[in-house]
Amino acid sequence: MVWWWWIAPTVVGLIGTGLLISGLLSVFKGRVFSGLLAGAGGAGLMAVGAIAALLALDVQTYGRLTYERPVATVQTRQLGPQYFEATVMQPGMGESAPGVSNLFPLHGDEWRIEAQVLKWKPWANVLGLDTQYRLDRLSGRYQSVEQEIHATRSVHPLAGGDAGPGWLPWRISAWDTARKYRKYVDAVDTLYGGGAYMPMADGAQYEVWITQSGLVARPVNDAARNASAGGWTEVE
Repeated sequence: MVWWWWIAPTVVGLIGTGLLISGLLSVFKGRVFSGLLAGAGGAGLMAVGAIAALLALDVQTYGRLTYERPVATVQTRQLGPQYFEATVMQPGMGESAPGVSNLFPLHGDEWRIEAQVLKWKPWANVLGLDTQYRLDRLSGRYQSVEQEIHATRSVHPLAGGDAGPGWLPWRISAWDTARKYRKYVDAVDTLYGGGAYMPMADGAQYEVWITQSGLVARPVNDAARNASAGGWTEVE
């Protein structure tokens, strides 16, 4: 468990400190050899504790800066040429906020999911604040710019995220307060609109995650991986 990374170095450091103090007292009482031996052992344990604490700090920092959590799962089913049905499933937050699943028709070659993102500064991430998000929309996207201009477009509103129904009130407050007082809250790095898009294919499934930097999408089955590997090799 994570707390062991901090308790173990602390215990070792306290034992080392006790031995060092005991050794110094022994030296003052004339027991030089035993005092120096205890002092050296205590200093060694303190050094081990300090090294372990630095390692724990590195591990926690890495874990916090690379932390991510699921936003949605997107499944696509082809209905016709450049026409798909996308199923968007958002994870729930317990009994008070169950997961949500919706179907959306999409025209194009790719799906794109967008969100409003509140990104904290790295030191705030290390202290425990995670990037906040609010899903905004799902849309179809053509690889060809010419088609993007003239072909049938499709876009659908989405709702959900850190300030969605069922989330704790302090999270809603944290989002709204940071947006309102961002000029005065030094912990906020930026507020921006972010998105991720992937190729659509029949039977493809993707997962969308929010990292400390923004949205990222990953293929999770063969149909999605094949589409991702071969769908962007050439754009006409």
